[in-house]
Amino acid sequence: MSTSVSSSVPESLQSFLSAPKKLLIDGQWVAAGSGKTFDVYDPATDQVIAQVAEGESADVDLAVSAARKAFDDGPWSKMTASDRSRLIWKVGELIEEHAVELAQLETLDNGKPFSIAKAADVALAADMFRYMAGWATKIEGNTIPLNVPYAPDQEFHAFTLKEPIGVVGQIIPWNFPLLMAAWKLGPALATGCTIILKPAEQTPLSAIRLGELLQEAGIPDGVVNIITGFGETAGAAIASHEKIDKVAFTGSTEVGKLIINSAAGNLKKVTLELGGKSPNVVYDDADLDLAIAGAADAIFFNQGQVCSAGSRLFIQKGIYDDVVAGVSEIAKNLKVGNGFHESTQMGPLVSREQFQRVTGYLKAGLEAGAEVSAGGASLDRPGYFVQPTVLKNATAEMSVVREEIFGPVVAAMSFENDSEIACRANESAYGLAAGIWTRDISKAHRLAKAVKAGTVWINCYSIFDAALPFGGYKQSGWGREMGHASLENYLQTKSVCIQI
Repeated sequence: MSTSVSSSVPESLQSFLSAPKKLLIDGQWVAAGSGKTFDVYDPATDQVIAQVAEGESADVDLAVSAARKAFDDGPWSKMTASDRSRLIWKVGELIEEHAVELAQLETLDNGKPFSIAKAADVALAADMFRYMAGWATKIEGNTIPLNVPYAPDQEFHAFTLKEPIGVVGQIIPWNFPLLMAAWKLGPALATGCTIILKPAEQTPLSAIRLGELLQEAGIPDGVVNIITGFGETAGAAIASHEKIDKVAFTGSTEVGKLIINSAAGNLKKVTLELGGKSPNVVYDDADLDLAIAGAADAIFFNQGQVCSAGSRLFIQKGIYDDVVAGVSEIAKNLKVGNGFHESTQMGPLVSREQFQRVTGYLKAGLEAGAEVSAGGASLDRPGYFVQPTVLKNATAEMSVVREEIFGPVVAAMSFENDSEIACRANESAYGLAAGIWTRDISKAHRLAKAVKAGTVWINCYSIFDAALPFGGYKQSGWGREMGHASLENYLQTKSVCIQI
């Protein structure tokens, strides 16, 4: 593996990348206590683009102390909701002002096409902060009339308060680095919490740049602390820390279970946005042009590295061959390449580890009897490139159908009628999302009600908005991201009762 500086680094990023990439603790950028750093790679070239501080448990301790002080003693806890709102809104404005730079960092660090990073990741991140800025002034309790049977002659005034949960550890994934930071930070800041954020070790750069923008916006010292490092060390220290009140994690279901165990020590609150193996159902009365394009986008967007990707494609029997052929044709014609090339529609996978995971699943699927309709292999070039792949004649027992691949691989299966599809769609340990393609709105409503998934898209896929809650059933997680529902992740309810 090469250790030379990647030749694909845009000139506009050279200054940022050449400076030491440190930890943000109590408003200061500092080296890791151990002095360790780790390399960050460009997935399109397999070359080093930066060295980043490797935070460990001692660094987490310092960050927690800073966050505790900012929460317990101020200034964050003493700031009015209106003042918090203005600062959070400013973060969104700064993200928008630096949209090109942030999109370049996402493309360089994650591999996704620049045009998509700018239009989706950066735009949605800015909107998330603006949306949550509005909620900061609207967090309210309520009054409750009491009728106490054993005190009939007494009168009470009772009400509830919504209070911030405290110091929060947030661990985010590598597939949407900036956007996942926004999903986590926005509601936590709006509710008045303080934060220790750990970005994924594969993609820490946009979080570091976001930390600089948070400071520029005027977020006080200690309110947001950023610890770069590895899950086994920094992440584990956050999950188990006795002075952290809550941990929020987005990532694999396997790691989510470890987070739960680690959090048990002080019974800290936990929210989890985990894996998925989402069913995408195409009925024979669907608009096929719309459904075929939507099914392709549902799996190939972001190189298939999407927790809600439509990776199980169920097609009604009479149109099975047509839909498979249509999705396969799109797969064969997708331009796969460096995310900075204007023609690129799909970039590389994020890392060598992910490349090996996806190609391993491809091999296992073929050995189990699935047939390749498009793709099916890696690309013979530097970087972590895999062909967009359509597997047909897949069956429920195959690992490519049961397990989350997290790559551009869809398993296509046929179904006979409406009565069987809900059962087959729910035949998974996961329950994050689902897609339905039909002109029959009654049929769509029936299946949407029957399928066990946190989000159901009808005649569309991967539609996200800051106001729309997102999260999973079953082993896809606990709690919701985005929307009003996400605020509850970071609030506690206090009941107050006064005799009058």
